[in-house]
Amino acid sequence: MGLSSGLGGFAALTPDAVMDLAERASGRRASGICRPLTSYINRVYEIGLEDGGFLVAKFYRPGRWTRAALQDEHDFLLELAAAEVPAVAPLADEAGRTLHEETGLFFALFPRMGGRPCDEPSRAEWLQIGRLIGRIHQVGAHKAAENRLAFDPRKSSRAHLDFLRDSKAIPREVEGRYLEAAQRLLDRIAPLFAGVATQRLHGDLHRMNLLWRPDEGFLAIDFDDMGTGPAIQDLWMLLPDRLPAARPEFELLLEGYDTFAEYDDAQTRLIEPLRAMRYLHYAAWCARQKADGGRGLLNAEWGTADFWRRELADLQRQAQDIDDLA
Repeated sequence: MGLSSGLGGFAALTPDAVMDLAERASGRRASGICRPLTSYINRVYEIGLEDGGFLVAKFYRPGRWTRAALQDEHDFLLELAAAEVPAVAPLADEAGRTLHEETGLFFALFPRMGGRPCDEPSRAEWLQIGRLIGRIHQVGAHKAAENRLAFDPRKSSRAHLDFLRDSKAIPREVEGRYLEAAQRLLDRIAPLFAGVATQRLHGDLHRMNLLWRPDEGFLAIDFDDMGTGPAIQDLWMLLPDRLPAARPEFELLLEGYDTFAEYDDAQTRLIEPLRAMRYLHYAAWCARQKADGGRGLLNAEWGTADFWRRELADLQRQAQDIDDLA
């Protein structure tokens, strides 16, 4: 079976094609069950097996990551699995490979893991989540991920801003003010990241990327945005509110975290700068979705002048918040 390269390769992912690729990569026969699962970026399928059980096949969006970048993600997940850290690692074939390719389309197979999203953690669960992140970071500190994004205003955020500028996604009546405000904000926060210790981390650790499994505890999923950055990147998005209102939860996270990894209190000042960077990340993500033909994933107002005016106002408020905390 062959697939066309580029985004057209996704269109060729019929159930028969998906099951054929999964059978060849796993050496196991599919039962005929092939269900698409929700994924905004990639294409993900649940595949039933004749000998019982299920596999999950993940097809990576063409052009988003290089082979080396995807291998960095897989290597990290395999290291976590070897250290018995609760995270879902890709399955290896007989040759030990976890990353497969068909006509320029990369894919991987994973075990199916059930669970429920993390809603409102109890005190004990906040501690447990902190311990899980500490264990992830304990492994993440062992080596670098040279081919992944760096969570730094001078790197990842600069790339997002350049994409927004080059894509012409912003209406002309807002473009100049938005780009100027974003650049001014990045210039303002960049010095705060100088000399900050960085390491491999999950990168997108919000509550939907933690699953609760009865009798097992929390499981970290979806390392698609895995990268290199300060430890606080994997902590702040889990908080239910901004830090002054979420101080008790933050202290519980850190108490659990410190069981396995040492947290530098100086990184706490990066929470609001990282939130500002998240605004840029989201805007660029939406622009890429539109460029890739994924407009259906965006809200109806996306791309209008009013939408971008609100984005501009968010950036300006965030800049003021950062100045107020200085």
